[in-house]
Amino acid sequence: MSVIIWPIIAYVLGSIPFGLVIAKTMCNLDPRLDGSKNTGATNIARLCGTKYGIATLLLDVSKGLVPVLMASAWIDSHMMLSLVALSAILGHVFSCFMNFKGGKAVATTVGAFLALSPWGAIISAALCLGVVALSGHVSMGSLTLALALPALMVLTGNFAYVPVALIVMVILFWRHKDNIRRLAQGEENPWMKPKA
Repeated sequence: MSVIIWPIIAYVLGSIPFGLVIAKTMCNLDPRLDGSKNTGATNIARLCGTKYGIATLLLDVSKGLVPVLMASAWIDSHMMLSLVALSAILGHVFSCFMNFKGGKAVATTVGAFLALSPWGAIISAALCLGVVALSGHVSMGSLTLALALPALMVLTGNFAYVPVALIVMVILFWRHKDNIRRLAQGEENPWMKPKA
């Protein structure tokens, strides 16, 4: 029964559009219609302010962290925990609360891997933040995280999670395909636009 229940719970939790809820409740706007038209933390920070972006970030991280931690109390199979993590991430990308549309799932990925491989996730997130700080582009940091995760699963000895890390890497690159195009053309906006 756990084979069915935990991935479903993870998918539903992953589907909760916290950025949309925060933006509509606190800022009276729909982030799907403004800015990058994304419900993630970066767009919420741009549209509503940094504190709301941080709140969205933390809640999106929790969508990956909580279901995997909950499932790990009942499941000791690496393959099953990988499936739970992937379900939470896919919930964010294909939210059942937003007509199966969603965000880019970077924060939810960090949360899921914090439960699977804490050091791998922390180092990947640190690399992501470092690249954002140097480049000014969240998308470049996100792509760095995507590339780093499989390598860090190997380096931290979490070989059982390499397959899910590779799948997630492909998902993150696919979700960032427009960002990759804009980066290549020099048209990508920095994470916070300078004030006039």
